[in-house]
Amino acid sequence: MKKLNNISQNKNNFKGFEPLIYEDSEILILGSFPSVKSRENNFYYGNPRNRFWKILAAAFSEDMPKTIIEKQELCRKHKIALWDIYIASDLKGSSDVALFKSNSILSDIPSLLKSHKNIKKILCNGALAYNTLIKYFQIDIPIVKLNSTSPACVNFNEQDWFNNLIS
Repeated sequence: MKKLNNISQNKNNFKGFEPLIYEDSEILILGSFPSVKSRENNFYYGNPRNRFWKILAAAFSEDMPKTIIEKQELCRKHKIALWDIYIASDLKGSSDVALFKSNSILSDIPSLLKSHKNIKKILCNGALAYNTLIKYFQIDIPIVKLNSTSPACVNFNEQDWFNNLIS
């Protein structure tokens, strides 16, 4: 695991979320780092403008989850795991560009995959998650780069997400 600078002594350090994963999870959706809104809501993809939960619900013909428990249940039911490529950062905002330039610590993706052998592919929610994953880790399962579900992403492609979630 690569540690980028020493952020443990930084009082502005933010910790990411623990992985949301189940014994039978088959798809790992890997983001970059929780946004300010997600950190405020204490769960993945907490910005109401983020397309993530809408896309997951639509792909599986489910109702849009509103609570954290409903979101967890949607992931459990469809064998989805969630985590971020960075586990800690001094990022103050939500921008991936700022995250890339921040002092950050990578998540231990290989250990997660070793302990959860049912994961068959990784869907990267955005270029930063994908580029960082392939730069720092050697992974032996398919890795797919998808456009970010963030409201800041103008090139979002709903069909790409549907195809990769359902296939």
